[in-house]
Amino acid sequence: MHEDINKDVCTFIMPLFTCMKISVATKFTIFSFAVLCMGSTAIFSYKPTPVKFLGPKGWPEAAYNFNGNPLTKEGIALGKKLFYDPVLSSDNTVSCATCHEPSAAFATYDHPLSHGVNNLTTRNAPSLFNSAWQKEFMFDGRAASLEEQALLPMHSTDEMDTNIPALLKQLSASPSYKKMFSAAFGPSKITLDQITRALSQFQLTLVSANSKYDQVMRGEASFILPEKLGYEIFETKCVSCHTPPLFSNYSYQNTAITRDPILKDNGRARFTGNSSDSLKFKVPSLRNVALTFPYGHDGRYYSILDVLTHYKTSGQIPLSNYEIGQLTAFLNTLTDSSTLSNPAFLPRQAATNNKIPNHAHQ
Repeated sequence: MHEDINKDVCTFIMPLFTCMKISVATKFTIFSFAVLCMGSTAIFSYKPTPVKFLGPKGWPEAAYNFNGNPLTKEGIALGKKLFYDPVLSSDNTVSCATCHEPSAAFATYDHPLSHGVNNLTTRNAPSLFNSAWQKEFMFDGRAASLEEQALLPMHSTDEMDTNIPALLKQLSASPSYKKMFSAAFGPSKITLDQITRALSQFQLTLVSANSKYDQVMRGEASFILPEKLGYEIFETKCVSCHTPPLFSNYSYQNTAITRDPILKDNGRARFTGNSSDSLKFKVPSLRNVALTFPYGHDGRYYSILDVLTHYKTSGQIPLSNYEIGQLTAFLNTLTDSSTLSNPAFLPRQAATNNKIPNHAHQ
């Protein structure tokens, strides 16, 4: 549209330049004004499509400050492209999705430690679902915002080890990226702030709220007996930390896990410097837990049985073998298959509208 406006401006001023009665100073003023108009039309035509964040019915209010980074269709699309693009890493081999794999509910799948540009990192990446309700990120909470959460692996030498100047230069040289950044944030120089804001916008759309558990809570399905019994045990012995509907209270807990002699990870204490935070890690959400193995900050537990056995043998939670079986049946009801197959979340797919899917049938 702004190309047509520029053409009209040129059509209007050209006859004035051929008029001999207008002084050179006046012509210069007219020329300057025309340049200003043509340069500003691109700004005036920048109109990203707002996207309304639809939290599931009955859930608490999201913690994320959307006023500071309003969701737009263009910003989400850009964030999604960046999320799956290894261009963010120093050697173009590691993307966000390398550690946060869609098939594993956007967590690290199969191997204990996430893989970065220098092979292994020191932790297992947690799921990114329902990030809008978190105030702090990483297992030790050292990231105070979703944007900072994106920056930390980019600056980490064993994760993405991003060369920021080289990245900005490469993105600026890409016609497709230039177009997407302009659509999302206006015609301006591509910045690191825009990159992290776009990544946040995409991650904020990753809402999981349509598991069998959710369907039961909405009266659309029923637990079978083992699931029902497991739910009752969960309500008695697990709910204080893994609080529904998010299935985490996002506190930091020492669950009697021993320190790995090689990794020497002291948990939150490494960030806060407080000895009382030693070996405390953020309580992970149990949503889609059947898919996010192995478990723990360092992936030392390969199955749900291993985790529950640890709680039993360490004395953290008194559990019988029978209760472990019923609890496992219930935890499997937290798998949200429809969200995991949502094309809006997967690579080479695009959202078809300007509203985030609300799987809670608000």
